[in-house]
Amino acid sequence: MPARIYLDRDADLKVLQGKICAVLGFGAQGHAHALNLRDSGVEVIVGLRAKSRSRAIARKAGLEAVSIPEAVRGADVIFLALPDTEMPAIYQSAIAGHLRPGQTLLFAHGFAIFYRTIVPPKELDVVMVAPKGLGPMVRREFVNGRGVPGLIAIHQNPSRRAKKTALAWAKGIGCTRAGVIETTFREEAETDLFGEQAVLCGGVSALVRLGFETLVRAGYPPELAYFECLYELKFIVDLMHEEGIGGMRARISSTAKWGDLTVGPKIIDRAVQKKMEIALKDIRTGEFAQRWIRETAGGQKRYRKLLAAAESHPIEEVGRRLRALLSWKHQK
Repeated sequence: MPARIYLDRDADLKVLQGKICAVLGFGAQGHAHALNLRDSGVEVIVGLRAKSRSRAIARKAGLEAVSIPEAVRGADVIFLALPDTEMPAIYQSAIAGHLRPGQTLLFAHGFAIFYRTIVPPKELDVVMVAPKGLGPMVRREFVNGRGVPGLIAIHQNPSRRAKKTALAWAKGIGCTRAGVIETTFREEAETDLFGEQAVLCGGVSALVRLGFETLVRAGYPPELAYFECLYELKFIVDLMHEEGIGGMRARISSTAKWGDLTVGPKIIDRAVQKKMEIALKDIRTGEFAQRWIRETAGGQKRYRKLLAAAESHPIEEVGRRLRALLSWKHQK
């Protein structure tokens, strides 16, 4: 059965009227949510650490910026726009002791609640509003009169109004313009992690690097390999984003389609899918989350080592050199 899609007509911004919405953090998502809500007529305050450089940025944007504890005490709805790795410590030190019954905690991802790095009091509503786009896109689409699709989920609902709050927030940031689907914290956390690891980030970047290495090892210029395996990827992804896989195929050459249909499945085959299933199992059992939590608690030494190794890959050096030559990229 198809999921119900909630649109503007299904959400009421009046649910947030007379309430104060606190956005804790002013990074990509926090910035977009705060400004979109403000422009939708919602009263917004931004909670930041004392020495945060974002205080000046938030105030320049016309928003009130206060300490995190002050924001928590003064708010009715509290959005934790904080990194997963930092959220538990900030919650314990600056949020938990200032909460009161009747407030709503709002998250943009399911990780903290599903993997219990944060366990809120039972007297609070706990909801999720997860735009399916990066913060700059959430803001850009809103300003242009559109929106990005989103997800909502309800974890705790003592007020019996949690869903109305989530839908109102989704409308305030523009998601109901495009469509919102109800899910659960578990489903969002597991599918989000899987998508990042197997396809969107891990899968794509590994495929690009291996394609680059294959061409270079065969004697082709690294610049040519970069253009073929990385640079042109955007054009294909844009077509898929706008028209789906079928729409992309309708706009490429017959030769490209033939290669897509006959060679693609030999590269990304059942063996790859089995590895995807193993990755999904690690996510569903909590193994991945526990490894990441341990890595973070241990100072992220392996994480930083892997990042440094990836940054030193030849494709990065070639890319930096070629992008610097693309004069149109520097035009505004």
